[in-house]
Amino acid sequence: MESLTSAPLVFLIMLAFYVFSSIRVLSEYERGVIFRLGKLLPQPKGPGVVIVLRPIDRIVKISLRTIVLDVPPQDIITRDNVSVKVNAVLYFRVVDPNRAVVEVENYMYATSQLAQTTLRSVLGQAELDDLLSERDRLNQQLQKILDNQTDPWGIKVSSVEVKHVDLPQDMQRAMARQAEAEREKRAKIIHAEGELTASDKLAQAAAIIDRQPAAITLRYLQTLTEIASEQNSTIIFPLPLDLIRMFRPDKKED
Repeated sequence: MESLTSAPLVFLIMLAFYVFSSIRVLSEYERGVIFRLGKLLPQPKGPGVVIVLRPIDRIVKISLRTIVLDVPPQDIITRDNVSVKVNAVLYFRVVDPNRAVVEVENYMYATSQLAQTTLRSVLGQAELDDLLSERDRLNQQLQKILDNQTDPWGIKVSSVEVKHVDLPQDMQRAMARQAEAEREKRAKIIHAEGELTASDKLAQAAAIIDRQPAAITLRYLQTLTEIASEQNSTIIFPLPLDLIRMFRPDKKED
């Protein structure tokens, strides 16, 4: 009699344990891909409480948050035969959990390998100057190619950024010499433009003095004032006759 009364209790305990173990709680950013007897259910489950009827059902959790993937440095030979190391960062997220599980075995690993090969392929077709100065265009090209190739996997690539370009030492020295030569060229051009402007101003001043002879006398007096204020020694200057005539009264002829 005791065994008969305890049997339903054991059954209820086992049933409660089974129901409790079948409950899964998915966060707001998670979805559950359900396989029932090996067949994929049309719609992923979640967020919230999800019932997984084991061993009939199997659940695969997929995060819908944006994933930041660091692409390791890749050896690349540019179009102008310069060997460089380039690394990048990839931003992507899962938009279709079912396809991310069914269409590819490991979407994280597959996306990483695809990013590495695409990085070598695209940047290998660019010249070194474009690689250094037109990163925005190359980033957009990489993003478009990766997004098209990962779309069958239910992956959306939102952005690709080339982080660092490691140049050989001899190339760095050559670029430093080129930059220094460019700065020297700009300095010489600016100096020449300054000399040209100064010569124009001097020519204009000479034309004004030529039309007004008294202007040279005023300039002479201004020079004397500047020298007297800067030096404590006595300086003797011959005075021009035109300056002396300015202070002599005019004599009338008899």
